[in-house]
Amino acid sequence: MTSLPDDLASPDLGAVLVRIADALERIAPARAASADFDAADAFVWQAEARHLEPVPRVNRVEMELLKGIDRTRDMLVDNTLRFARGLPANNALLWGARGMGKSSLVKASHADVNRSMAAEGLKPLKLVEIHREDIETLPALMTLMRASAYRFIVFCDDLSFDADDTSYKSLKAVLEGGIEGRPENVIFYATSNRRHLIPRDMMENERSTAINPGEAVEEKVSLSDRFGLWLGFHKCDQDDYLAMVNGYAAHFAIPIDAETLRREALEWATTRGARSGRTAWQYVQDVAGRLGVSLSEPPAAPR
Repeated sequence: MTSLPDDLASPDLGAVLVRIADALERIAPARAASADFDAADAFVWQAEARHLEPVPRVNRVEMELLKGIDRTRDMLVDNTLRFARGLPANNALLWGARGMGKSSLVKASHADVNRSMAAEGLKPLKLVEIHREDIETLPALMTLMRASAYRFIVFCDDLSFDADDTSYKSLKAVLEGGIEGRPENVIFYATSNRRHLIPRDMMENERSTAINPGEAVEEKVSLSDRFGLWLGFHKCDQDDYLAMVNGYAAHFAIPIDAETLRREALEWATTRGARSGRTAWQYVQDVAGRLGVSLSEPPAAPR
């Protein structure tokens, strides 16, 4: 019978194996902990810990303060309400101009739909935010939600991909086309300044180096195709901009006459070279501060 080598027969072998096991455990991906979905109606996905952090109070704008996006608002609310009721609905991509209320509309729609669900005695819809840099952990998040009786909007703000980033392939597989695919109780909403999520120069580079340039471009554009609902946000005109300013001023009862409000608001937009919901909110913060009006529970600046 062959005897063990001296190093393996050492009484310290057990301790060495324990240290090796501990080291492997530390470098292994964290297991997703079970989530208490009753803790809140909104959560933030903490990817490193594989944990959903409850958000007791969502930083959101009331729906009536979102001006100039009526048709877009109605389409997203209708899609969200159908999904919340267990009916077919589409993943949604909200794309376009900065500061025009893309992420604000997602959060306002969630609140609006949950008011309808409460009135009907139905379970609330849950909103889960995932950060752009954590997209590769989306399968783990989906697994956590798949067995729940609740329905979920997974929301990613400012979603886009750089030239060397291949995580978009993971997103494609999760949204449509993977073996498991998107769970029936999960829908994905994203906002982006880009309609196709991939920068144009990245598409051009792919075209120039590919054997079949057309197929390379199709590979990039096909990510956007996973979103059945495309909602465009364009720069607002002067009337819409002033309606936003007037809406905020009325909401917070700012004591300023209409003509002064109009003149200052237009000057504010001119000095910044842009009219948007964000610009309107920034002006309202300025005038409220000058007039000593407290914005104790401000709506979030549109994004």
